Amino acid sequence: MNLKFWKKGTPQGPGPGEAGWEQSLLERVVTDSLREQKRSRRWGILFKLLTFTYLFILLGVLWQDKLFDRLTPAEKHTAVIDIKGVIAAGTQAGAEDVIDALDKAYEDGNTNGIILRINSPGGSPVQAGQINDEVRRLREKHPAIPVHAVVSDLCASGGYYVAVAAEAIHVDKASLIGSIGVRIDAFGFQQAIEELGIERRLLTAGANKGILDPFSPMPETQKIFLQSQLDQLHQQFIAVVKAGRGDKLKGGEELFSGLFWNGQDSLELGLADQFGSTESVARDVIGAEKLVEFTAKKDLFERLANRMGTAMVNSFLELAGGAYPMAR
Repeated sequence: MNLKFWKKGTPQGPGPGEAGWEQSLLERVVTDSLREQKRSRRWGILFKLLTFTYLFILLGVLWQDKLFDRLTPAEKHTAVIDIKGVIAAGTQAGAEDVIDALDKAYEDGNTNGIILRINSPGGSPVQAGQINDEVRRLREKHPAIPVHAVVSDLCASGGYYVAVAAEAIHVDKASLIGSIGVRIDAFGFQQAIEELGIERRLLTAGANKGILDPFSPMPETQKIFLQSQLDQLHQQFIAVVKAGRGDKLKGGEELFSGLFWNGQDSLELGLADQFGSTESVARDVIGAEKLVEFTAKKDLFERLANRMGTAMVNSFLELAGGAYPMAR
């Protein structure tokens, strides 16, 4: 409480020693006290509103799956699962989220068929391989529920790795398909730092621990080793494509060179089966026009945590000078 004693003659009331100044002082004390109480009540109301808002959001997060189940239509429908963007751990296109969505789609008694709606440039061969394995396992376990891949703009590398697990691949005439290959990205700045007079000081325990360090020369032995690893991953990729497409493939070794083709050419090469969109495949192929989204939706807290975690891992890899093979 902030009390100010005023001088005689001020408009705030009689000063000390004047008649009625005690009453005036008491009135001022009461007024200031009431003002403080009002201010405290306002802050109390604000904090209560914030608390209720937080609890409401928290309850929504905890009950979102149950609410989704209740809102799922009782009629026969086509389940749609998006595989969008880079296929990597912690993303919506990662194996964990896609497999979880597949399980929910199969568990729904009204699912007539499943569409994997793919728009991806590729990503981790591990994540793509796990999705491919699970799609093939579930197709064998539930033969009455078909799985179709529908490509929008792009289905390259790891995206195609996933698509070949489906019963059929549907494309638009302008979709881009293929890029069956594996790559590692790195740079070499050794000559640049030498010209700038910079000395590189890299200490390692293990002769090859600094492999792919951008400021160090790459010995021929390391280059041969890396190429052998890429070749093995490439052969694994080729084997998966051949297992998924079988006799449908009509091209030669150029199919596995890393090139990509438009939707029209992909049909002629046997990389895809026919033209189609999500709606047309659900209506004309699966026979259930009603579309229901089963794509895993992370809540706000999970998205923030994953982004922070991914950022930390990426920062660590950059500091360590490491790289990981990408099926893209």
